[in-house]
Amino acid sequence: MLRLLPLLLVLLSACAPLPQSGPATPPSGVFEPVGTPDTQNRAQAAANNFIEVVDTVEPVAEAECRRISPDSNCNFIIVVDDRPGQQPNAYQTIDRAGRPILAFNLALIASVNNADELAFVMGHEASHHILGHLNRQQQNASVGAVIFSGLAAASGASEDYIREAEQIGAQVGARRYSKDFELEADQLGTIITARAGYNPVRGAEFFLRIPDPGNRFLGSHPPNAARIDIVRRTAARIGAI
Repeated sequence: MLRLLPLLLVLLSACAPLPQSGPATPPSGVFEPVGTPDTQNRAQAAANNFIEVVDTVEPVAEAECRRISPDSNCNFIIVVDDRPGQQPNAYQTIDRAGRPILAFNLALIASVNNADELAFVMGHEASHHILGHLNRQQQNASVGAVIFSGLAAASGASEDYIREAEQIGAQVGARRYSKDFELEADQLGTIITARAGYNPVRGAEFFLRIPDPGNRFLGSHPPNAARIDIVRRTAARIGAI
């Protein structure tokens, strides 16, 4: 089932904001013609791309979800975050009823160069849900919180310090496998993108236009080169290139 809704309250996101890489976007949630004819044409093209990609990628993502994770809620809800002044960002989350949400802000929709890039981003975000990354992230955070607070308590620390250690432990635990999660989502996202009829290698060129996060210890995202490499290798394996 597919629904396009304004962005409501969300609980937890699986991807960090992406650096600004595209043109400025209109301040409203509707792609209203504003500015010069060139601006209007870009806005209309972005809107058309988004609608096309949603219509084609969502059913494929839902089918992959039911195949890989049959016990999961696979009825993706696609939302547009129309809050102004944001950097390009897309993320996967769930609502209070446990329904999977794929959220895209206007800056992200406007920043992609083609439908392949947008399809790849959508496949990637859907993959986070299919692979259960939010639950695994929460479990890792809980383990980290217990370990850090336990060590603080064993050292005779104050209650305030124990609470602080618990928060730090949760942050460390949540990031412990975040790079692996991103690469896993890139791999499955490549398959979803290809099965939806788009070119995942061309779609992954999105990474060439954003700053490289490098390979920082406990960083949230892997190096861009590693992500492009896994997309190319997966696409070659499934005959998508």
